[in-house]
Amino acid sequence: MVRRTRAEMEQTRASLISTARRVFGEHGYAATSMDDLTAQAGLTRGALYHHFGDKRGLLAAVVDQIDAETDARLQAISDQMADPWEGFRQRCGAYLDMALEPDIQRIVLRDARAVLGGASPDSQRYCVTSMQRLIEGLIERGVIAKVDALALASLIYGSLAEAAFWIAEGDDGNVRLVQAKAALDLLLRGLKVG
Repeated sequence: MVRRTRAEMEQTRASLISTARRVFGEHGYAATSMDDLTAQAGLTRGALYHHFGDKRGLLAAVVDQIDAETDARLQAISDQMADPWEGFRQRCGAYLDMALEPDIQRIVLRDARAVLGGASPDSQRYCVTSMQRLIEGLIERGVIAKVDALALASLIYGSLAEAAFWIAEGDDGNVRLVQAKAALDLLLRGLKVG
């Protein structure tokens, strides 16, 4: 038996995730066979089983990768804005915009919800905690009325997530996005002091 180096193992894992992301994005999870996927990666089913357990585990890894990229993009939006309130608003709106991006729409909002039941609890906690920190900062600056920041973050995150699913599942996604963003503006205006 040939022993693989750590770097080779990491490369195999990365190759499977990269290939799965491309193939799931193009064809969807259900229409992707493990044999086709591993052949396109130039690897064996054994490699997939070793690293991810099964195709479902590979989907979870792809979703984790997309979630991490999404979080980084959202953080960059709020970080680059001089006005923290505007950064918060733009970040929430960008989350909804992402519901129309093909990989996010198909892999995260459709396939992951159907196969995995949605985002992982760790991913959800991370998103809520990140939003909680932003809200705490806005409360400290007197922009948002005093309220339990975790409760508000949970409500806003839940609203955004459900709106993203709603946008992604319709054939009229662009129309739904406009409607959701109008509703989001109304919701967020209600949070501001004064």
